[in-house]
Amino acid sequence: MQAFRADTILASAPVRVLRFDRPEKRNALTPAMLDALWHEAKALRSIDASEPAQPRAILLTGTGDVFCAGFDLSLCQHDDTALATLLTGLARCIAALRRQPLPVVLSAHGAAVAGACALLGAADCIVSTRDAKIGYPVVKLGISPAVSAPTLVEQAGTGVARARLLDTQLVSGEQALALGLVHEVQADASACEARALALAQQLASKPPHALQATRRWCQRLAALDDAPTAFDAEGALRTPPASERALQASLTLVGGAEERAMLPAAWKR
Repeated sequence: MQAFRADTILASAPVRVLRFDRPEKRNALTPAMLDALWHEAKALRSIDASEPAQPRAILLTGTGDVFCAGFDLSLCQHDDTALATLLTGLARCIAALRRQPLPVVLSAHGAAVAGACALLGAADCIVSTRDAKIGYPVVKLGISPAVSAPTLVEQAGTGVARARLLDTQLVSGEQALALGLVHEVQADASACEARALALAQQLASKPPHALQATRRWCQRLAALDDAPTAFDAEGALRTPPASERALQASLTLVGGAEERAMLPAAWKR
């Protein structure tokens, strides 16, 4: 089961709603869910937003009280390749969403933990709930959240990024607002998603060419710009972009001694 839905809400301006739909598991991410999100994000890159019926903004959300609890680590119990597959899928989803010409709004209600917290870095506007649990607790499982580092530095600055990546404690939505991890907070999940949709529709109502040109310029300014950082004399890539280096940093610990010793704690809960 894919546990992912994509719908277009027409209302005042078309918004493409991308929804994790696995509420019984707190929308814990599987490779199939990440693959579905990536394909949808990739397809949206080629649409002509100047056409009246085409989406002009994206809302990423999750069914139920929780946006997403992170990776479904129970998949790693009997599959040694699952964690690497999840990390790679997450990295390419973030890249695909960031390369969008369309603005991305995210409803981080209830929880955005680990891989789900990394997805915040793909959004332009993030709404959360006051009591949400947000953060990167994966170091204590022998896994590195390095894949999140480039976007987190851009979001909140180097000092906040270092603290959040190294500290396994989750912060509330209110604390995340103060740190710059989210941009607004609401009382509950329903209000959070409604506000996120309203923001998406507000962005979708803007002149599409001006909006897309502005977003492209923001992408060029971003620390996670996927343009190569250096070329050799023949024009070949010499230094991979930050997003690729971050993914490789996370993958280096996959299968290591710490992970093998500590990851089983995730599926014993």
